[in-house]
Amino acid sequence: LRLREGRGRGGGETRAGGSPEPTWLCLRTAPLPPPRGSLPLGPFGGRGLGPVRENHQLSVLGLRAALPVRGEPLKKKKKVDPRKEQAAKERLKKRIKKLEKATQELIPIEDFVTPVKCLAEERQRPQLELPPEDSERRIFLMQKWAFYKQQEQEAERGKIASMLEAQQEALRELRLESEQLYQAAARRDEGLFPFEKEGPSYTPATPGYQAPEGKYNDVTKVYVQKR
Repeated sequence: LRLREGRGRGGGETRAGGSPEPTWLCLRTAPLPPPRGSLPLGPFGGRGLGPVRENHQLSVLGLRAALPVRGEPLKKKKKVDPRKEQAAKERLKKRIKKLEKATQELIPIEDFVTPVKCLAEERQRPQLELPPEDSERRIFLMQKWAFYKQQEQEAERGKIASMLEAQQEALRELRLESEQLYQAAARRDEGLFPFEKEGPSYTPATPGYQAPEGKYNDVTKVYVQKR
């Protein structure tokens, strides 16, 4: 491999800007000599009559000793006014204190909220005009029912009053016999509460009945506390 320094096509003339033309290196390579007893390859793949040389021109400006590093200058650190930063921190602290003082919003229970359409006072069904006989019969029944409930309430009040009077009389007699027994009888019974009682049902229970597991769609709304 032989290197020969030469000039460009301009013969070393300067450019319009005053910079000289780049210098070119002419590289001439010669292939290795063929082995003994064989002829070298020709330009078309056959055996030629002599060695073949190739010329390559390379600019000196293209030669680099190191790879190009595609870096960029560091970004300048944004200057922050310390007073503005302190004011932002103070605002954040005030907001946190305000949230701590505020009462927590309760999640509404939809089962206890009456729909608006049910609160409308507009009558959906037209009112029927009853004949005079039916109106008088209803008034008479209402009077009888009111009289019956009044008697029932008075009887219940008298029964409760008689039971309380009998209880007080028994406690007075017990206190005359023994003060210790009286204090034990007047003490509050801790086993009364919690009080549980199963009342009568509309239909009797079927022994050994297992209720089927039905499918349901969970439509519960999720509420998020806003801050």
